[in-house]
Amino acid sequence: MSKYRNNLPQLNGMNFLSDGGLETTLIFQLGIDLPHFASFNLLNDSYGESIIREYIHDYVTIARKHQMGFILESPTWRANRDWGYLLGYNQESLAEINIKSISQLDQIRDELEDDACLMVISGCIGPRGDGYKAEA
Repeated sequence: MSKYRNNLPQLNGMNFLSDGGLETTLIFQLGIDLPHFASFNLLNDSYGESIIREYIHDYVTIARKHQMGFILESPTWRANRDWGYLLGYNQESLAEINIKSISQLDQIRDELEDDACLMVISGCIGPRGDGYKAEA
């Protein structure tokens, strides 16, 4: 899983693409309901997992077209105590969903990565409170 931990390829001059806003795309372009703006909740069933895979695949296609690497960002921006508890998660289930998220990205990298499109996994950590209210 930690394939590039000690040698990040984006530090060696290769250009990398990242995605363009998972939650915003899911809600406003695909019409998917994300309670509390939490995309990690989609990992609880195969349909939700496939939505995330398709979203990533679209970006990998763009990265390949432009001969760049891709940063696989986990959908865990809200997978923390403050937001997870609102969705019925406890500490153990939050840990499990975070691990599942990175495992999914590891599988995607195994399937899609090649020498022309290296893929680095990034674990997203979002704000515990409202990220749009800096004073909190």
